[in-house]
Amino acid sequence: MIPITSTTSANAADSRNSANAGVLGAAQERSSRQNPYLYALTHGRGLIGTILIVVVILAGLFAPIVAPFAPDQQIQGANLLGPSSQHWLGTDAVNRDLLSRTLFGIRVNLIITFIAVPIGAIIGCILGLVSATWRFTDTILQRSFDLLLAFPTIILGIALTVILGPGLTTVFIVVVLAEIPVFGRLMRSQALRVRELAYVDSASTFGAGRLWILRHHILPNSIDPLLVQLTIAMSVGVFIEGAMSFLGIGVTPPTPSLGSLINEGAAYAYHAPFFAVGPLLVVIALTLGLMLISQSLSRRIR
Repeated sequence: MIPITSTTSANAADSRNSANAGVLGAAQERSSRQNPYLYALTHGRGLIGTILIVVVILAGLFAPIVAPFAPDQQIQGANLLGPSSQHWLGTDAVNRDLLSRTLFGIRVNLIITFIAVPIGAIIGCILGLVSATWRFTDTILQRSFDLLLAFPTIILGIALTVILGPGLTTVFIVVVLAEIPVFGRLMRSQALRVRELAYVDSASTFGAGRLWILRHHILPNSIDPLLVQLTIAMSVGVFIEGAMSFLGIGVTPPTPSLGSLINEGAAYAYHAPFFAVGPLLVVIALTLGLMLISQSLSRRIR
């Protein structure tokens, strides 16, 4: 005889577990959707971009561990070898492993992308807030932004290279200076827009100070377009480093960077077309990942 009570209890327990799992999954989905930034990074094209960026970052951070050779190690008898099981991306004209140099070159671009660009963005946002809040500084700062924007980035890079010499420091400064006016103008326009909203005007009428309004109203309501612009600026930073190194005014040998490796590979485009494949793929992955995240953020926060 079948114990009906036991069977019924087991079925009820299974139903409760399924219901709990469904509720938990729904709660997690709602939580993700309530945070537009997290949702943008973990769904659709944003997830693809996040994966690409994480892979590139991990490859650069763990280059000393995963690289088969030191970036400057010269391997006897390995002049311009094609891809093989020992040298996955081949070797360069002075017998160095291209995979190792590409992995170490990523580290330079990570410094530009994730340090120089945010520094320029922070400085620009601060100056933009100052420009929007204190009118006596507005004209001076706006004309300064106009002056920086009047010079193409490469021309600015050439001018600074003449003064400081080529190298990572020069590229870093160029990227910072290139981003300051972009974020300064964006922050100023957002601050002026938010300041005219009714509830912000009411807060000012009831005695709220400028700093309180900045912290509680202007900054929270300006963060979305700033984040979208930041991801775009990061991808631009990759191209700035690549362009300066390609022209010979960026990172100097023997320090590898993706731009300098592409520059070296251009000289052997006919004899060793594989030379620049690795750095080019990394640049494509890095910029594509950032643009996918930018598009995902832009769609999600609208």
